[in-house]
Amino acid sequence: MPKIKLTKSELKKQRDDLKQFTRFLPTLQLKKQQLQLEMRQCRAEVENVEREETEAKKSVAPWIGLFADPSMISIVSEASRVENVDRKTKNIAGVDVPVFESITFSEVEIDLFSTDTWVDDAIDTAKKLAELRVRKEIIEEQYRLIHEELRTTTQRVNLFEKVKIPECKENIRQIQIYLGDQQTAAVGRSKMAKRKMEETAEAEKAKEAAA
Repeated sequence: MPKIKLTKSELKKQRDDLKQFTRFLPTLQLKKQQLQLEMRQCRAEVENVEREETEAKKSVAPWIGLFADPSMISIVSEASRVENVDRKTKNIAGVDVPVFESITFSEVEIDLFSTDTWVDDAIDTAKKLAELRVRKEIIEEQYRLIHEELRTTTQRVNLFEKVKIPECKENIRQIQIYLGDQQTAAVGRSKMAKRKMEETAEAEKAKEAAA
């Protein structure tokens, strides 16, 4: 702990600092709780997306063997190719995070007479899987940004709780003890000076009376 000045002005400064730290701490603690809640929601959303991915892949199982035809694979791949992902930004407890808005796929003309009927279902499933993959990536990016902010906020909470506030309280205690001792000493000196003055005055009177 750095050495402090044992003065009234320093006492005021330490009290002001303590008041400021005490006022800011609840706000930081609330922010920490909000960030922790958002992280839990992100994890839940990722789990939901993963469940949807699993279900979508299961739906493909009955006709996955039909993909042996390279031309069909090419059609499905091209029709489910992502052209653009539209995002917006959302502020969560002071941190800007990306939010999934929409997804656009390439436009492909499909000859209904030369392709099997299952191809439409395959394209829909491939598009759904692509969208789920993009949504998952964005949610994971949200999680990363929120986690970074949570780490910083936690450090500040710990700094206030474990360092700054206890330090101010200890500084105030030391200054008050010192100033109290100084005041007691000053009162003692004043009494001694008064007593000496009284004794001197009495001695002077005694001399005058003896003369």
